[in-house]
Amino acid sequence: MTDNPQSHVRVEDGVLRIAVATAEHGTSLSPAGMEQGIAALREAGPEIGAVLLVGEGANFCAGGNVHGFASADDRGAHLLDIANLFHDFIREIAAVDVPVVAAVHGWAAGAGMSIVLHADIALGGPATKLRAAYPSIGFTPDGGMSWTLPRVVGIARAREIILTDAVIGADEAVRTGLLSRLVADGEIQSEALRLARTLAHGPTQAYAGIRRLVSDSMHRSLSEQLDVEAAAISASATSPTGVEGVDAFVEKRRPDWSLGRN
Repeated sequence: MTDNPQSHVRVEDGVLRIAVATAEHGTSLSPAGMEQGIAALREAGPEIGAVLLVGEGANFCAGGNVHGFASADDRGAHLLDIANLFHDFIREIAAVDVPVVAAVHGWAAGAGMSIVLHADIALGGPATKLRAAYPSIGFTPDGGMSWTLPRVVGIARAREIILTDAVIGADEAVRTGLLSRLVADGEIQSEALRLARTLAHGPTQAYAGIRRLVSDSMHRSLSEQLDVEAAAISASATSPTGVEGVDAFVEKRRPDWSLGRN
């Protein structure tokens, strides 16, 4: 991966930064960002400890390129291609073993809101707004919104948010769990990068296990989850990360999490 003006991805201090939208086409979802993001996520090795999702422009991501939809010769085929590309990106985000942080400034609408819902930690600011946006152009959701949103806010609230195309302000987004917390509008990306860097140099093996446990919990009973947790914490105890964490605690020193990477 090279850091050049045409690249939507770059690696900085263990953080894989992916621009999901740019100022082009009104900060709509970037196909190039999706393609490059997919490739970067698939190629990511142990040098990558966190993923940072950003928008480059006035917004995080204002949705799909509606003008592009309108000008397509075959709108159905065009939307299917876009959705499949977008969903390949979402699948890679869901499958990655490291924490995913989103820096959500301005609008996160349509596809942008869908992306936010897949982040482990999403930071916004007082001016951040989220909106399903699909009904406004007569569309149904993509990007997994119909799957993630009910799991965050409940089925009834998810139906209301999508059907009424509600604009969700920053404070409400935090209250409902769509955003993790707010920082000053001008500090969203810098704080998200600081957080991603911190996570990138943390116990990455433990983070991978945590992500799997949480994401898979929806498909298990409590008893099944307890069995999986017992097996996971037992495996953690003999992993390089777990050994180093316990030894560092007993020896009253800061752990060297690099020992848990391969």
